[in-house]
Amino acid sequence: MNRIEAKRRNDLDHRKKQFAEPAYQETQYPHRLNFYSTPPTADITLEEFEQWAIDRLRVLAELEACSFRNKTPAETAAHMKPLLDKYLPLDSTSSNHSQLHSQRQKDHYSHFILRLAFARTEDLRRRFARVETMLFRLRFQTDDSRERAAFVRTLNLDWEPVYDEEKRELAPQLAAALGGKNARDRVMEEDWCKVDWIRVPDLVESRRVYLRGGKAYVPGREQQSMVMNAFTKRLEEALELTARALPNLDEDDRLSPILDHLSKNFIAPDSGYASGNGAPIDGAEITARNIDNLSQHFPLCMSHVHRTLRRDGKLKHFGRLQYTLFLKGIGLSLEEALIFWRTGFRAVSDDTFNKEYRYNVRHCYGDVGGDANRRSGGYSPFGCQKILTEHAPGPGEAHGCPYRHFTIENLTTLLRATGVTDPAVLKGVKEDTEAQRYHIACNRVFEHVHKAELKRAKEEGILTAAQLETIVHPNEYFKRSYLLKHLDKAPKPDRDVKMEGA
Repeated sequence: MNRIEAKRRNDLDHRKKQFAEPAYQETQYPHRLNFYSTPPTADITLEEFEQWAIDRLRVLAELEACSFRNKTPAETAAHMKPLLDKYLPLDSTSSNHSQLHSQRQKDHYSHFILRLAFARTEDLRRRFARVETMLFRLRFQTDDSRERAAFVRTLNLDWEPVYDEEKRELAPQLAAALGGKNARDRVMEEDWCKVDWIRVPDLVESRRVYLRGGKAYVPGREQQSMVMNAFTKRLEEALELTARALPNLDEDDRLSPILDHLSKNFIAPDSGYASGNGAPIDGAEITARNIDNLSQHFPLCMSHVHRTLRRDGKLKHFGRLQYTLFLKGIGLSLEEALIFWRTGFRAVSDDTFNKEYRYNVRHCYGDVGGDANRRSGGYSPFGCQKILTEHAPGPGEAHGCPYRHFTIENLTTLLRATGVTDPAVLKGVKEDTEAQRYHIACNRVFEHVHKAELKRAKEEGILTAAQLETIVHPNEYFKRSYLLKHLDKAPKPDRDVKMEGA
């Protein structure tokens, strides 16, 4: 037996020498802001790959929704702050936060993962560049002024900094460019730079810069547009290069399905990204006899199915499936579901119901079927993305999304029948549906119907990050609607906790 001492074995093991030095150095993040010029190279798990991308997608989708709703920059910043803190926090360097590196690593990797997902088509590239620029602008505006200036200096944007000596020399002229009260005092505080005047013709035209020797002296507050333009231009160029490299990813069958799933969910985020599948609401009577009363809280897709069932006493297959799973999601038990469907199908006999419909309801709940179906508890309620993209309704069918599958005339008639008559809301819904922003149209109606409750909830500060997100699941719509309409019944100390399930 050839025995080698442990110390000598380490010296002789060529495999350890081969990996003595890491192939890739860990990326350092000296700044909070990032132009994402260098792709990440370290290893992450598949779980991190998917979850980080999902979290960033939620933020980008919400930013896009803010622009669709015409929120002001101040409203957008206030709306996005709790969501960013929850899904994509990014603290300043001066905060000395213990998770600074992990925060910036997640931000860095999630950007490049979504870049892979959204580089596939011109439309996705354009949308991705737009919302990423919005996110960068939001962070740029809230960054520490000194840290922001230090970051801008690393971009090599061919700007010439203006130092304190020159600021003092040109203080009167620079103050005139600044304008406003105490302009002379603010000259030294401002972060100035010099560029060729032809690069900022808009600023020259509006007299927001000082011109001298062919150079424009640009104050820090006006540099934002220049940085944004550079960010967007570089990202668009990088997306084009990514699109050319995408065919090489086909060899990795682990990443392609994830990227494909992410790109599809730019239509409307998947139900898996929302809080739609939770436990029944405390205090709510979720029984067969109370469904008619609860239907006032249903989104349009489910209220239409419910009205059709009550009118015709029957539903076709996909209508039954969509509605059964929705009722299951709001907390209707299997026993109550069987009672509801039996009384709803008033034109059929007990024997027919038991033979043709009872089994399907039990199967949805996981009460019958294969072992996998039983272990999983049956099917999950459909989210907006699934309802929008699968099984379009045909003649005589009531399932699907009215915002997508109805004509604008029929949609307007249905909305009026549910009490939505405001011309401005109907006009906004029409514009949203024509632009294929179906979930935005649904949220527009929700905000109109619940405007009084939303105003009160915001004034009392009881809305959490979960309630600020755009609704992307029918069950989430129901829960949020029910809880908003029953604010007085929730104990004040626990109200924000109870609302967390919405």
